[in-house]
Amino acid sequence: MLAQNIKKLRKKHKLSQEQLAQKAGITYSTLIKIESGANDNPTIKTLIKIADALDVSLDELVERRYN
Repeated sequence: MLAQNIKKLRKKHKLSQEQLAQKAGITYSTLIKIESGANDNPTIKTLIKIADALDVSLDELVERRYN
């Protein structure tokens, strides 16, 4: 779910993976692993950086939707 949320929000902001990684101050490979689901438990520090770069709350970034 986290991977899908990040990808959805990144595309909403019209950012490439490389652009988001740079904006968040994380490595491109870290973002790739998170978005692909290979790393499904990133550090809270990394999640905060991604949320800030996407201008969303941490809650919104990790939110599970039950629709």
